[in-house]
Amino acid sequence: MKSKCIIYSFFVNNINGDRMNENLELLEYMYKSSGMGITSLTNLLKEINDKENKIKSDISDELTKYEDYHKKSKELLKKHKGKIEENSLMTKIMSKQGIKIEIKNDNSDAAVAHMLIEGLTMGVVDMETNIKNMKDKVDKKVYSLAEEYLKFQQGEIDKLKKYL
Repeated sequence: MKSKCIIYSFFVNNINGDRMNENLELLEYMYKSSGMGITSLTNLLKEINDKENKIKSDISDELTKYEDYHKKSKELLKKHKGKIEENSLMTKIMSKQGIKIEIKNDNSDAAVAHMLIEGLTMGVVDMETNIKNMKDKVDKKVYSLAEEYLKFQQGEIDKLKKYL
């Protein structure tokens, strides 16, 4: 009887395991991606805090949305018993320094919007790839959040174009 339970457990875990791994992979990507958005936008707002940029309110709104997706992906990661892993300190430092250099060179709304659009575009391409590769392999709730996150990023690109 014990061997039947072990075999059954192995069989069930292998069937559900692949789906679980893809759920975790997509959720971990969204968690880290939204975390990087939070880090970058927070640093950007600090850099332009004392400047007369009209784009600040749009950046603040975008930051709030990233925080919401970060929270949602974290909740689903916990539910699926995934690792909640932050971006590395080196990644955060490089982002901060890159933003500092860009703003020092040109802090106009057009330059800031261009920088944000470039970052969002990379995120959209990565998210589209992840969604396409995992569409039939993840739970509906995870897929729905991924689609929502992608649409958010695409919408932010459209909003920022008015500053170009």
